[in-house]
Amino acid sequence: MFGEFLNIIAKSLKLEKSLYRENKFYGEAGIYFAGLIMILDGVAGAVAANTIIKTAIGVSGLTAILTWLVWAIFIFVIGVKIFPDKETKVPFKKILIAVGYAHAPGLVRFFAVTPEFVIPIIFLTQFWIFASLIVATKQILNLKSNFKAFGIVFLSFLIIAFLSLSFVMSRMDALPISSYS
Repeated sequence: MFGEFLNIIAKSLKLEKSLYRENKFYGEAGIYFAGLIMILDGVAGAVAANTIIKTAIGVSGLTAILTWLVWAIFIFVIGVKIFPDKETKVPFKKILIAVGYAHAPGLVRFFAVTPEFVIPIIFLTQFWIFASLIVATKQILNLKSNFKAFGIVFLSFLIIAFLSLSFVMSRMDALPISSYS
C-alpha cells in the first residue's frame, strides 16, 4: 500500500502520463492517496513558509483540502461542462483524484529548510504543480491539444486567484487600522 503511494508520487514528480491514464490508480484507495498528497502539500508549504513567516500548519493542511476541491470543481466545470472535447466523459471523482496527484511536486517544499532556498523552491514547485495539472488535465479529459489543457488550467487558476484576492481584499476592510489624524 505504501509502495503504491510512493509510486504515485514518483510518477507525478516525473510528469508521467500513465499516472492519469491507467485506471489502477483510481481505485478505492485513490481518493485517500490524493487527499493525503494534498494535506502533505499544505503542510510542506507551511514548513517552508515558517522559515520566513509564522504559518499555522494545521490551517495549511485544511486550506490544501479546500484548494483541492476548488481546483477540481473549476477544471471539471470548464473542461467537462463548458469546453469538452468529443471524448471528454469523466466523472468528477476522477478529476478530484488527478488534481490531488498533480500536487505531489509540492512535497519538495519539505526540503526548503534554509531561508535562501524558500522562495526559489516555492516558485519551482508552483510551476511544477502547474505543469503537472496540465498533463493531468490533458490525460483525464482525453484532450487532443496541450494548448486546450493549458487554457483550462490557466482559466481555473485565474478564477481562483481572483476569488482569493477578492477574499483577502474584503478582509483588509475588516482590519482595525488606526489613523493618527
